[in-house]
Amino acid sequence: MTPAPLAARLGIPSGPLFFPVTAYGPDGSVDLETYRLHVRGGVEAGAAAVFACCGTGEFHALTPEEFEACVRVAVEAADGRVPVVAGAGYGTGLAVRWAALAERAGADGLLAMPPYLVRAGQTGLVRHYRELAAATSLPVIVYQRDNALFTPESVVELARTEGIVGLKDGHGDLDHMQRIVSAVRTEVPGEFLYFNGLPTAEQTQLAYRALGITLYSSAVFCFVPEIALACHRALHTGDRATVDRLLDGFYRPFVELRDRGRGYAVSLVKAGVRLRGLDVGEVRPPLDEPAGDHVRQLAQLIERGLALIEETK
Repeated sequence: MTPAPLAARLGIPSGPLFFPVTAYGPDGSVDLETYRLHVRGGVEAGAAAVFACCGTGEFHALTPEEFEACVRVAVEAADGRVPVVAGAGYGTGLAVRWAALAERAGADGLLAMPPYLVRAGQTGLVRHYRELAAATSLPVIVYQRDNALFTPESVVELARTEGIVGLKDGHGDLDHMQRIVSAVRTEVPGEFLYFNGLPTAEQTQLAYRALGITLYSSAVFCFVPEIALACHRALHTGDRATVDRLLDGFYRPFVELRDRGRGYAVSLVKAGVRLRGLDVGEVRPPLDEPAGDHVRQLAQLIERGLALIEETK
């Protein structure tokens, strides 16, 4: 697929963006059949796209062989109904290798995560993503967070780069994002996609929508797609009362619970998937499992959230 069709498909906010967890069996190996069920269930529930083997999917913990197998299964499970975007990361050479594996597995695009460990200057960062884009036919979305933070001028350079179609923001500085959006709009003709990539993005999506950013990742969609879809519909239609009800009754308490443990942005989500009846296994080290009491609180919170959407019908 060329960059334009992927950008056009992602630019239609038909539902939340789905970042599936990666399923493991009792022996810790990747469970491809359970993963297939997880991805297929998300697509059938109403996801607008599948972002396979990214942060929530424990990209950092997968071998190249596991990564390629998971991306291929995600592509098969999506069956052309929605695009599949795969993670890519580490240094430039390895990112190019991951891109080749994703392309061979049939992915529609790449989410390029920050380079491993180093804190590079703007020139080096731009060069890294340009070299990745030049090495693959897949369109690239650049993930801004942690050690990959860009000036507006650098994002303009990225937006001018053939094959780079968007920026996912996991930093959360809205003033900075406004300046990025304004600079790209002024300097680069054509559409450039922006995504709210903060953990539990629904919590900040009202603010991002004010900047014109309607696309966002939804970890909640992994385990309670009903709540994620209700929130997405309310955001899209301007139903502020429903958005506020879900924020106050589900999302804010979930964020507060998520923040009680390191790595909970992944492990608590995975626990939620298990609570809803699909055994996707535990997280791999160095992540560890949430405390039992926190899992019990999550179960109660899921029930509360489901009750809230029943009240809005």
